Amino acid sequence: MNTRGTDFWDYPSPPPIGPEQFNEIVTTAADLAIVLDTAGTVKSVVTNPLNPSLGQLDHWKDRDIREFTAEDSLGKLEAQLTAYREGKKPKVDAIEVNHFDNANWEFPIRYTIHKTGNPDIILMLGRDLRPIAELQHRLVKAQLALEKDYESHRDYETRYRVVMEAVRDALVLVDVASGRVLDLNTVAAQILGAEADALTGSAFTQEFDGRRRGEFLEELVNAAGDEAAGSTTAKTRRGKVEVAIYPTVFRAAGEKTLLCRMEVAGSQESVAAELTQTLTGMYRDGPDAVVFTDNHGVIRSANEAFLGLCDAGQLADVKGKSLGDYLLRGSVDLKVLIENAARHGKMRLYSTRFEGAYGSQLSVEVSATHLAGGGMNGFGFVIRDTSRMEVVREPGGPTQPSPAPMSDDAMRNVMDLVGSAPLKDIVSATTDVVEKMCIETAVELTDNNRVAAAEMLGLSRQSLYVKLRKYGLLHKNGG
Repeated sequence: MNTRGTDFWDYPSPPPIGPEQFNEIVTTAADLAIVLDTAGTVKSVVTNPLNPSLGQLDHWKDRDIREFTAEDSLGKLEAQLTAYREGKKPKVDAIEVNHFDNANWEFPIRYTIHKTGNPDIILMLGRDLRPIAELQHRLVKAQLALEKDYESHRDYETRYRVVMEAVRDALVLVDVASGRVLDLNTVAAQILGAEADALTGSAFTQEFDGRRRGEFLEELVNAAGDEAAGSTTAKTRRGKVEVAIYPTVFRAAGEKTLLCRMEVAGSQESVAAELTQTLTGMYRDGPDAVVFTDNHGVIRSANEAFLGLCDAGQLADVKGKSLGDYLLRGSVDLKVLIENAARHGKMRLYSTRFEGAYGSQLSVEVSATHLAGGGMNGFGFVIRDTSRMEVVREPGGPTQPSPAPMSDDAMRNVMDLVGSAPLKDIVSATTDVVEKMCIETAVELTDNNRVAAAEMLGLSRQSLYVKLRKYGLLHKNGG
């Protein structure tokens, strides 16, 4: 450093700096400056005004510095003081000391210790290490977070590998943009006739005969977006094997990826997939209404025929509602269907009337199946419109549910009465037989629920009890 051409530091004695300037230099050059004797008593303490975080430390004056030094730093400080008392040069030129104040807050300081003109007085210039400690703390936290993310990534990678190799399906991941194989499992490699490592990174299209890259990828993407399309067929280049490819498109890290599940044509998996596709088409396009509900009869899914039957515009209009809302006798019909299907596994035919969203009614036959396997728990209902059949049977007549056919024994008993009794008595006896059969059927269908049976027959509860007493059915089935 030069001042008017003269080297400022070339004087044999210390540079001519005034006491006021020296005081200011020391104050601003260090965050904390302490003057103390070799016994450890603080003679003076000054904090840097540019670093107000240290606060005011004037209460340290005329007190032992050991009172404000953490226990783990006492040894280092004592070694320095002992060396200066004995007139020796300390082994180190700087020490790091952790201080604590009366407010029980700690702060680390890095000191350089300097002699003064008085051999019993030393000057300690300290630099606040808290910014460095905070930066180190952030670095440690970042390192720990990075290691945690790395371990999590390894965990997911391991799970992904285990799943890929454990499944029986042949799976291939293909990048849509480049058309190259990102990954595949061993089953897929065997179908394509090469090692998995050799196939990774290669063009997926070149593994099949007569396929162009752009057209094939576009076909797979379109098939993935169209549920009706289902799969795409192709023949492998190496093994000449006909395979069905079922693609699924998803986006990862902003890039589109195809998950292609491959099945060899004619295999059990392929037959099952074809059957599933056929049944799906039958459910979607069939003439009979099909509806699936949970165990309480709440609609989960329904086909277009059911939506047409109840005059609904879309599935959302009926999903979440009870199937009983569309049956004439409401919860009575639904309870009969559910209880009989749950008890016997299925209920073949049940005649009732169906009521649409706008009040239109028509006669229907309902069959119910209890679904308790394959991860599904609920009921499936097939509903068939029988109103046209009634019009054919009874031209011009009102549309009413058809009565149950009389049994052979009942018909034989009626025929035996011909010639032995007047027609009026025969008709009266026949009416009693039919009435008794209807009452027995209603009681059986409702599992001996007299209230539900009365509502099903269109009778009052009192009238039903009179007829039950008349035909000796009052105490049947533990009533």
